Amino acid sequence: MKQPFLEAGRIVSTFGIRGEVKIEPWCDSAEFLQGFSVLYVQGKPREVASARVHKGMLIVRFQDVEDVNTAMALKGKVVSFRREDAKLPADRVFIADILGSTVLDESGREVGRLEDVLVLPAGNVYVVRGEREHMIPAVPEFILETDPEQGVIRVHMIEGM
Repeated sequence: MKQPFLEAGRIVSTFGIRGEVKIEPWCDSAEFLQGFSVLYVQGKPREVASARVHKGMLIVRFQDVEDVNTAMALKGKVVSFRREDAKLPADRVFIADILGSTVLDESGREVGRLEDVLVLPAGNVYVVRGEREHMIPAVPEFILETDPEQGVIRVHMIEGM
């Protein structure tokens, strides 16, 4: 079952004296988070008064936070967004929706389960655990099909993978 809210980052500090907070994004980018008019802090909806990207972080001022002391109380809190508010391109999926998926090779043989996705500068890598652990680059040459509804990922395996 798809979760209605997805964790997107953590408030790591305040920014300035006007009540802004700095959010470390856990999603693809701070730019992705910048598009939301409402973010959820510890499950509580907070309207975004302003948002901008600064050095890979998202700087946000919430409507109900107007000074540094109020902003300081938010430090360390998890920020989420509502799934239905997110707009993903057709070929993209949320990592949370594919974790635990069964990974099959081209012949239909089970390779294992998707246990983790490593987000690296060169690209994502799927960590698949079965009889042994496989590290599979998340690129079209190896990821042939991703079906989050069925919980199945089809991959092209090469020797040594």
